[in-house]
Amino acid sequence: MTITAPDLRIRAWRDLDPRARDLPGMSLGSLPVTPQTQDVGRLWALGVRHAELDTAVDLSAGAPAAQRGAVDRLCLVRDLTARAVSVDWDLRLSPRESAHQWKVLSHLHPPRTITGLEDAAEALHAWRTRHYLCKLVWRQGPGFIQIRDRRWGDLRRFTADEPQYRESIALLDPGAHHADVPAEVLEEFTAEHLVLRVGDLAWWLPYRVSRWLQEAMAV
Repeated sequence: MTITAPDLRIRAWRDLDPRARDLPGMSLGSLPVTPQTQDVGRLWALGVRHAELDTAVDLSAGAPAAQRGAVDRLCLVRDLTARAVSVDWDLRLSPRESAHQWKVLSHLHPPRTITGLEDAAEALHAWRTRHYLCKLVWRQGPGFIQIRDRRWGDLRRFTADEPQYRESIALLDPGAHHADVPAEVLEEFTAEHLVLRVGDLAWWLPYRVSRWLQEAMAV
């Protein structure tokens, strides 16, 4: 059975500078976002350069619909980050998970708050001060995919040319039931911290780039 969550909304502005957001014409008001439809391109075309999520991303939620809603919002943060759009969002982690779970998400635009960790203030400071664009990205080449990961301080690079990897990424990108993804591929992605499990959902962490924001050798 497919679990769906209600459409979400964001508040949006044309500029990421807080001093500019109160100027006439800068606010785009409240905008609807349809989950799992690559809606970020439409938001960018409307002029969105800063967004605020409607509710916290709660990774401690147990209900399937709530988990689906959390993944939908993570998709939005990931895809906005890929376009260098800043995002105001709040993250609630499960105390049952690793204290370093935030590092898995540290390629995303830093949240305003983190709850659910004993050292939440320290984690948030580290996230904010160490964040930069293209920290975890993937790209589609001619007949291969490549993933570059700098979340852990060094460059980790993965290249695959088997079709099942591309097909699995397409499934995982919006978040999919873990049983819908080939077990061996999911196990490999999970071992490299490229997939986040939220209940029964598995979600693809890297964001896609079509061109490097810096020189390729520097990314």
